[in-house]
Amino acid sequence: MSSFEEAETEETVTCLHMTFYHPCQKEKMMFRCLNFGKREQVRADEMVKFGRDSNICCYNLMDTRVSRIQFSLQFYRKLNSSEYFFEIKNLSKRTKLIVDQTELGYLNKIDLPWKCIICFGNYQILAEIQEGESVDYFETHLHLAEGPILQERSLPSLQPTPENGISSSIFSQNKSPMEIDENE
Repeated sequence: MSSFEEAETEETVTCLHMTFYHPCQKEKMMFRCLNFGKREQVRADEMVKFGRDSNICCYNLMDTRVSRIQFSLQFYRKLNSSEYFFEIKNLSKRTKLIVDQTELGYLNKIDLPWKCIICFGNYQILAEIQEGESVDYFETHLHLAEGPILQERSLPSLQPTPENGISSSIFSQNKSPMEIDENE
């Protein structure tokens, strides 16, 4: 047998691609501690934390408006499934975390969609999961966006646009939906 036939089967690795944007990133350099463009291995049992406290967080954002621990990501596998997922949890008591259109308060968590935008304050992070098979670790691959992610991707804004063109602010006064007869 050749060495090729005897070689161990190559295992693919789940990779979480994250593209970061902030309107003041050039002036304030809040991403200077992030390692862009290089894949980094993370043990599967580690909880990955993002925030400004370098003693606790793996990924530091150098901004006093960011919580000491802003949010965390946990790699896991659902019971009776071979698929791997990430769970995102808001760890900030002051700032809500928006994942696509879902608002997370303090200690709220959800499964991270395969492709989504994470927002808090003026931060926008595009997260994309590349599937893999490894059970021991996953990888992160960080990128820096040149412009706003929400505008670049032509994603809908977080505020719904009514069909009649009337601003939703006048409807926010009513607590419940109001039914109107078509003939009126």
